[in-house]
Amino acid sequence: MPQTFSVPRLLINRLRNVMAGDMEADTRLQQVVTLIAGTMVADVCSIYKRTDSDELELVATEGLSATAVHQTRMGFDEGLVGQIALSGEPLSIQDAPNHPAFSYRPETGEDPYHAFLGVPILRGGRVIGILTVQNRAERTYEEDEVDSLQTIAMVLAEVVAAEAPTLTSNGVPRDTRSVNLRGRILCDGLGLGAARLHDPVVSPARYFAEDPRAEVARLRDALARLQASLDRMLSSDVSAIFGEPREVLEAFKMLASDPLWAGRLEEAVRSGLSAEAAVDRSRREHRSKLENAQDPYLRERLNDLEDLDNRLLRMLAGADVAANATAEEGEPNEVLIARRLGPAELLEYRHSGLAAIVLEEVAPSSHAAIVARAMGIPTLGGVSGLSGAISSGDQVIVDAEEGTLHVRPDASLLDAYATRRLLRTERQASFQALRDQPSRTRDGVDITLLLNAGLALDLETMDKTGAEGIGLFRTEFQFLVSDTLPKMDAQIDFYRRVLDFAGNRPVHFRTLDLGGDKMLPNSDQQAEENPALGWRSIRFALDRPGLFRRQLRALVRAADGGPLSVMFPMVTIAEEFFEAKALLLDEIEWSASRGFARPCEVKVGAMLEAPAFAYGLKDVAGEVDFISIGTNDLLQFFHAADRMVPTVSERYDLVSRPAMRFLEFIRTSCEELQIPVSICGEVASHPLEALCLIGLGFRSLSMPAAGIGPVKRMLRSLNLEDFSPAFQAAIHSSNGSFRNEVLAIAELQRIALKDN
Repeated sequence: MPQTFSVPRLLINRLRNVMAGDMEADTRLQQVVTLIAGTMVADVCSIYKRTDSDELELVATEGLSATAVHQTRMGFDEGLVGQIALSGEPLSIQDAPNHPAFSYRPETGEDPYHAFLGVPILRGGRVIGILTVQNRAERTYEEDEVDSLQTIAMVLAEVVAAEAPTLTSNGVPRDTRSVNLRGRILCDGLGLGAARLHDPVVSPARYFAEDPRAEVARLRDALARLQASLDRMLSSDVSAIFGEPREVLEAFKMLASDPLWAGRLEEAVRSGLSAEAAVDRSRREHRSKLENAQDPYLRERLNDLEDLDNRLLRMLAGADVAANATAEEGEPNEVLIARRLGPAELLEYRHSGLAAIVLEEVAPSSHAAIVARAMGIPTLGGVSGLSGAISSGDQVIVDAEEGTLHVRPDASLLDAYATRRLLRTERQASFQALRDQPSRTRDGVDITLLLNAGLALDLETMDKTGAEGIGLFRTEFQFLVSDTLPKMDAQIDFYRRVLDFAGNRPVHFRTLDLGGDKMLPNSDQQAEENPALGWRSIRFALDRPGLFRRQLRALVRAADGGPLSVMFPMVTIAEEFFEAKALLLDEIEWSASRGFARPCEVKVGAMLEAPAFAYGLKDVAGEVDFISIGTNDLLQFFHAADRMVPTVSERYDLVSRPAMRFLEFIRTSCEELQIPVSICGEVASHPLEALCLIGLGFRSLSMPAAGIGPVKRMLRSLNLEDFSPAFQAAIHSSNGSFRNEVLAIAELQRIALKDN
């Protein structure tokens, strides 16, 4: 191929004329491959389109046998074309027939061709087809040739998606069938409504620049308006999650001001692409570089980069206001559907009135997931196959109680879920009525119900739920969302706002739980095979004393003479606790020597998340002020079962005799050593699990906000004096299902575990 392959402006102009013409689908696609082959001096150019049965059908070719069109099909695991479809990456082969993945199809007549280059045709991040070129001579395609073919494939994406439509094997169009998909619950609830697709779609008419000079000016204007919109957001009230959105937006502003990014966009526009197509190409490059990255920080930055690209696309579409105006136009009967959303972009939807949110790609521990839970909108994440199963306007039911998405449900299912949603509304109203009622059993035993928090949105639920304080405030999120570490003043302000919001209610700050799968930006930490058991939490903090001491100093300064309660995460041995406590006491003395007020009361606790620490409590007795049992990690270590792995998640069970006996051992050990002990973890938010914990003797439970109402209702129906003997007998017997036995006791004693 000649050197002009790397500058496809002439080809793009010719493609624009073909695609603008009025012709049949097959004729248009045939003209496209003929044009590409002729311009690039390729012996073969072919387009394969993905069918609804996930096969790759040859829909147009120049150079292969014409009789193979609509006849040759390959599976996703078949041939070189199938390899490209599976990986979503380009594939260049010098001698294709001798490649082990080559699949010979005699009807195509491709015997003479050796050199092969194929690229995926992507739409919305999904492979919808493959574009290939072939040559008789053996050769290696250059990097600029691969890049150019990818650009052409991007231009063809809308054409391939729209033209040569395929049907299912029984001839029924895909968009009439009901589809049920599974996902992970990010925020509990139910939502019904019409699908609203978040990702901007670039119209085929805007893939080409009529006047490249004018298009460059248009791009520069959009970039300037993007920066201005970020400035407005930074200067407005961004206190919803205190420092976090400001850090995110400042990172976006830095990226938006990057001259290299703007330069690459302008270069693409000068080659003949529209500004929208140039941004879409940038988004594709971000994805190809980072999508397969093992580093969690890099993967999270991909979300942020795509967020920035989406904002610029909206500016190019004519948005004259900040990006959140688009979000706030959502209707209450809409369900937002997105492949990905960055945390700041997701935050913009908090006042939109959307019925629910569904994300195709998000991890439960990601920034977006944390924001979704804080927003309180029913949200599912990790819904595989979402982009290929749903279209704008489709009716959907988001069941974020069971983790199911129903696309185009039938009338009976709609009626059933409408009834469930009504019951849920009534249920929430009944929980609200309990807000000011004491957390007390029928026989007068008080149970302290505290809140797990990490964002200001969480704090707002304290008053709504009647939580008595914050049993766990996660401090690491402020560190994770920025490309730079938060400054001392920002940390002090952040912690002080938390304390001011809580007022006289207790706040237990958990120090940085970093490392493992939560890496700091620009960290040189290597990915670990098993990050949950690796260099994380207190281990990481003690090995980074400068970072750790700055946080402790900020906490001491934020207390401003008031009480301060700090706990250290995942302590395994007593020496870790002693070393961390000594650093805290040193910081108190350091601050006092410089005129800052000492906290009037200091409580220093440790989180029991490693089973080994359960047998080291005697070593810290007299030094530790309290123990908080972190059930999320403790149970997965205890059961050797990762709760996020579906194949073993059912083994992660608190309501089992071994887990009960172990927790009972911890509680009695703390009682004997006179160490106050509480439970902190998501399991405490489920009425059955909370009932078991109370039956074991725990009197302080900290949980997500959504669990406080159901747990308070349960304990106010409980007579602990009646329940405890039967519960203890069930723990120490060895017959039958322990869960079923507890449920039977609860039913007999009319304990409110679920809605009547």
